[in-house]
Amino acid sequence: MSTENELEIIGSTEYVKIAGIDMIPAKIDTGADSSSVWASNIKMGEDGVLSFVLFDKSSPFYTGEKIETTDYMAKSIRSSLGNQQIRYRVKLPIIIGNKTLKTTFTLANRARNNFPILIGRRTLEGNYLVDVKRSMVSRKEPAHSGRLNQELKNNPYEFHQKYMKKG
Repeated sequence: MSTENELEIIGSTEYVKIAGIDMIPAKIDTGADSSSVWASNIKMGEDGVLSFVLFDKSSPFYTGEKIETTDYMAKSIRSSLGNQQIRYRVKLPIIIGNKTLKTTFTLANRARNNFPILIGRRTLEGNYLVDVKRSMVSRKEPAHSGRLNQELKNNPYEFHQKYMKKG
């Protein structure tokens, strides 16, 4: 195991390179156990070969290149919303900062997530220190936040009744 002085410092968001695709924004999530990558067109052949494509056509990172592997596992995952899902796990090379790692990723539909890649503790441990003040990917405030805050400012009581008072 590396000492703190040998670990590379990364931020809460980083640009990474995976499967030859560069400058992909990734969320560094020390609260997540495993790493996850946006995959689509996930299929299992009768010969036991798992195939998938990274991202999907709606993503600017989509290349359409099919990845095939027989080196995979299945894992039961509990999402941040508490939902149980079964996902395939595969190993893919990734470059984070100045290090190239072979990392285990779960394949997931991350189309609705802000980041197509999530890097969890198992990838970080022994390789990186995370400085949460540092962020390599600039994030825009979601458009609905401005509208919500204006609504809150206009009438805090109505805002509370509409959005916060459930049950």
